[in-house]
Amino acid sequence: MTKHWSTDRTEAFSDGVFAIAITLLVLDLHVPDDELTNLWAGIAAQWPSYLAFVTSFATIAGIWLVHHRLFAHMDFINSTVIRINLLLLLDVTFLPFPTRLMAQALNNEDAERAAVLFYGATLLASSLALAAVWRAVAGDHSLVASGGQDEGGELKVIGRAIVPGIGLYVLATGVALVDPAVGVWAYFFIALLLIVRVHNADGPAASS
Repeated sequence: MTKHWSTDRTEAFSDGVFAIAITLLVLDLHVPDDELTNLWAGIAAQWPSYLAFVTSFATIAGIWLVHHRLFAHMDFINSTVIRINLLLLLDVTFLPFPTRLMAQALNNEDAERAAVLFYGATLLASSLALAAVWRAVAGDHSLVASGGQDEGGELKVIGRAIVPGIGLYVLATGVALVDPAVGVWAYFFIALLLIVRVHNADGPAASS
């Protein structure tokens, strides 16, 4: 018989990881010392860092919203969900590194394509891990609140918010092969789309 535990500790740990990862993103925003003599121009010149920061912030925010909504729908957690959730957290904590790398490489013809593709691969891995968490929960109805009944099809609603992102990340990565800058903007809009879809979706846990 599969062991079940309360979701409290896993959710609290996950929230802490999300908070730390999203905070680490801002540490890479700075103006080089040699540009302080013309500060406004120096601030404006850091636009790749701003774009990378906002994109990763929105990505982590979207993942957290899905994660929060999914856990609000659960009463219990099992070892499978715990392991896959740790994989998701691994991806999230790794994200600040490719974010910084992409910010450094944008406008560098020799490096930007590799950096953006590496960033996109990290986003795709995070999307796949999030979908795997959802699938592990959806596959074990004993974890779900309300006696194992998916009232209102909440799990289906969450799945519809997650799954399209996987295909969109693959498409955006293909775009990045041709034009890395356009690929970055595509990653940004995919993150916004996830936030909007999860926020606007109907379901009993939407207001949790």
